[in-house]
Amino acid sequence: MSAPTRYFSGFAEGAATTVCLPDQFFVELVPYIDDADELRITLLVLRQLAQQRATHAPWVTPVELLAEPAVRAALGGADAAGLDRLLEQTVQRGTLLSCDWERADGQWEARYFANSPRGRAAVAALAAGESLARAPEPAPVNIFALYEQNIGALSPLLSEELREAETTYPAAWIEDAFREAVRLNKRSWKYIRAILERWQTEGRDENHGRDRRAPDWREIEGDYAHLIQH
Repeated sequence: MSAPTRYFSGFAEGAATTVCLPDQFFVELVPYIDDADELRITLLVLRQLAQQRATHAPWVTPVELLAEPAVRAALGGADAAGLDRLLEQTVQRGTLLSCDWERADGQWEARYFANSPRGRAAVAALAAGESLARAPEPAPVNIFALYEQNIGALSPLLSEELREAETTYPAAWIEDAFREAVRLNKRSWKYIRAILERWQTEGRDENHGRDRRAPDWREIEGDYAHLIQH
């Protein structure tokens, strides 16, 4: 067995942005994908889709994929035709869905969606001639402004905690955690941090901005009772 061409130094301290995949992916797809290149592209496409926002369902195009350094590295020098071949394999397998769309400039592009209920609905909408738009990128979240607007004055020690949280959790998570705490009248950084820690541990449905199961905030409070001050 040959040695790896590049050694991974390990995951960094504190979780970075995460990409959640359903267990079905590992049970019904991974064991049967016998082409390593197809598996790499599948994972990278799903990562791209997870990072996007869209009014219906996120999609990605071959041009956008080729602009990603990780995709180019995974292709190992393969050209656009090589990427198209791998994407077609994912469509034939049923992992992804594709639909050609004529842009406003008259050029056609292939759009790839996850084969999910939202993805299937989006492809049906495109086939019916409906123009789908991606949601605009949200403005950057300033965690310090969020704290001062919703909780109160900052202390130097707390500023360090907030700065660490800003590098650990996605900005959308932070904003949503503040929103939940305010909605529940739990205006405490410890409570907000508990929400973020739970999302990090148990996962979160990014498409709907909620936990994968309906949250019981009394349960969260119980889990982190030693951290939370009312």
